[in-house]
Amino acid sequence: MAFGLNFTLSTDLGDLDLFGEIPGGGNYDQLLPGTEEREIFGHACRVVSLDTLLRLKRSTGRAKDLEATAELEEIKRRQEGRF
Repeated sequence: MAFGLNFTLSTDLGDLDLFGEIPGGGNYDQLLPGTEEREIFGHACRVVSLDTLLRLKRSTGRAKDLEATAELEEIKRRQEGRF
């Protein structure tokens, strides 16, 4: 039986992507410096930072990822207090 590195779980709150490796980002160890710890439903989880997510989205070159960068840039501006 073959096991993959990346999985999408469908939940009541929406899809949850779990990546063992991300094209343009590398594997877990390579991505770790670009992550931050967040509490999700009472559990500590590591997630890619907003800057890392922007870099990864841009690196794919896919239209849907490039479109998402506009929304992510707006989130970043608001977090930085630049409305």
